Amino acid sequence: MKKTLTVLASTLLASAALAGCSGSSSNKDETTLRIAMVSPGEGVIKVWEQIRDKYEADHPGVKVELNYQEDAIYQSVGLPNLLNGANAPDIYFEWAGERLRNRIEGGYAADLTEALKQDGLKDAFSEGDFKGIAFDGKTYMIPTASDVSNVIWYNKKLFAEAGVEPPQTWEQFLEISEKLKTAGIKPLVSGNKDLWPGGNWIAHLVSRVVGEQAYGDALQLEQPFSSPDFVTAFGYARELWDKGYLNDSVNAIADDEGDSLFFNGQAAMHPIGSWLVSGAMESAPELELGYFNLPAMPGGKGDQTSVLGVQNGFVINAKSAHFQEAVDFMAEYSSPESSRLLADAGAMPVAKGGVDPEHTDALSLSLIEMMKSSSTVVSPPDIGYNVEVANAFNMAVSQVLGGVKTAEEALAELDGTIAPLKK
Repeated sequence: MKKTLTVLASTLLASAALAGCSGSSSNKDETTLRIAMVSPGEGVIKVWEQIRDKYEADHPGVKVELNYQEDAIYQSVGLPNLLNGANAPDIYFEWAGERLRNRIEGGYAADLTEALKQDGLKDAFSEGDFKGIAFDGKTYMIPTASDVSNVIWYNKKLFAEAGVEPPQTWEQFLEISEKLKTAGIKPLVSGNKDLWPGGNWIAHLVSRVVGEQAYGDALQLEQPFSSPDFVTAFGYARELWDKGYLNDSVNAIADDEGDSLFFNGQAAMHPIGSWLVSGAMESAPELELGYFNLPAMPGGKGDQTSVLGVQNGFVINAKSAHFQEAVDFMAEYSSPESSRLLADAGAMPVAKGGVDPEHTDALSLSLIEMMKSSSTVVSPPDIGYNVEVANAFNMAVSQVLGGVKTAEEALAELDGTIAPLKK
């Protein structure tokens, strides 16, 4: 997934070497606290440096090394190489979901349950901030950001002209799509050239139909995709193409081009993530924008109120010799003062003080609350799962959304593509 409100990779200041760092100390009596993360962009990096400087001033004898890497490198080989290197990070950025579970199982994630009761951390978060990042009653991540990865945005004016309301069920979704089409309004627009927009949207639909367990098992190569439930789910996506509800250019235009078509009133609905809010405010300030979560799927085995979202944060390495220093640093990072600095730099921290309700638009606040209150958060294919499997999944989605293959054909090809990864 390319974009997030938290600006995870807005400006890449990646280190060329996978194990590169900002410098090391020659003082043998000095403790070095190493922190690894994806590059968060110039503005946020400056805040990190401010937090580092304050921490070092308050903790004589401790030096902090900040290691930034380009997003794709960090996700694939960067972080694993760092964790297995001679100077492994004491604190590292990670995404929630299966990636975090893998770090726990690999022995690289310390149990933070008791640490979060310490001064500086115990009052920094609300109860809902830890949903989706606790396993077996234990917490292994300090949350830093969360983001809704897909909802269905709609143009309120076009809905009113067609006399339709936001749907609650998939059957209603198809009904309003047909009414919009009959009224001469294209129901849906998507820019899926880079595959992840459609992949995100349909992944959520798939999880609702097959169930979250089966969705995760397939993406982790523990079961094939070619099964009756997956065929049913992919069939719903193909139906949108067959009925003419999608733009013909769905796989030919990029996500920002899809945004533009929606902003210009050329479609009534647009499935994409929460970052559309800022784009609409800049490019279409007069647009009457609304959204609804994916409607309930008929006979779905998953949580029909689930949210597709990204949660991320920082993990303290269970192998670190500087556990308490790491806890103290994260307390500094999670303080209201640091959160305000991060928010001013363009991030949207989870910790208290990171979001100012008086200066944050109502739609963004609503989406934040949606994430916090959801009982089930589903991870997109490309966040939390093997990237090669995610790419193959997204390609299969594009084939059914664009009418190139049937559900059965796309899923069979998907299983064939990922078969070598199982060996």
